[in-house]
Amino acid sequence: MFASTVDILKKAQKGHYAVGHFNINNLEIMQGIINAGVKLKSPIILATSEGAIEYAGIEYLVALAKSASEQNTIPIALHLDHGNDLKLIKKAIDLGYSSVMIDASHDSFEKNIQLTKQVVQWAHQKGVSVEAELGTIGGKEDLVHSKDIIYTNPFKAQEFVQRTGCDFLAIAIGTSHGAFKFQGTAHLRQDILKQVMTRVKIPLVLHGASSVPLSAVKEAQKYGAVLKGVRGVPENQIKMAIKNGIAKINTDTDLRLAFDAGVRKTIATQPQEFDPRHILGPARDYIQKVVEQRIKLFGSQGKG
Repeated sequence: MFASTVDILKKAQKGHYAVGHFNINNLEIMQGIINAGVKLKSPIILATSEGAIEYAGIEYLVALAKSASEQNTIPIALHLDHGNDLKLIKKAIDLGYSSVMIDASHDSFEKNIQLTKQVVQWAHQKGVSVEAELGTIGGKEDLVHSKDIIYTNPFKAQEFVQRTGCDFLAIAIGTSHGAFKFQGTAHLRQDILKQVMTRVKIPLVLHGASSVPLSAVKEAQKYGAVLKGVRGVPENQIKMAIKNGIAKINTDTDLRLAFDAGVRKTIATQPQEFDPRHILGPARDYIQKVVEQRIKLFGSQGKG
């Protein structure tokens, strides 16, 4: 049985650390994430985007995640990331997800409240918690994209949480989806985060927070990847965001880079290899290393 996402995050909020949300698309990515969580005794939030569900099928992904939660003792939650399709959100609730995200951040404030309240009503009837988003982050990843960053208004955030009853809130403080997060020096609006934290008592979420580790980028480039100009969120700014109240941090790009590096290296250095297990196994190991680094950065090691 899946752990409760909101319980995991309330514990993190109280303990002043963050828990990693890691997107899954297939077995090997999930295994790498779980292996890292088990090794470091950290709670894990597995997440499926609408793009991942389109690729792999929601029933397959739920079955994989349930198997992982049943075989391990660390808290493992399953979360629907960036839900836009109300039918899919309802299906995720009915299938027993720990939590779902309703992303109506691109709609008007009142429309966002209306849709979020509707999902909260559905979800809470089944004991499922809800993430909402106020403000938008830039960049493109999976089926989610936005040209502009619209910073979260702390006063609107307070009103939004009170009127919707959502369980945790994703806010916009300058992060961006994808590997090309910043043109110049990265700068997160920690001042906005602090103001939101004083007005909102539920756990806060940071999307678009991959650090784009240089080691994974160099390894992928060494074997043919074209990744010029990629730049992630510096680890010192992530640490500061956790200190200022972030309890859940989403990671997807870092996993993709690690997976890409692992597959490219095997194919390039072992051209005689055609067994998928021998090609995807090293990629799984790269995923585990990256997730271990994230867990240590977030401070969730030993909290599972």
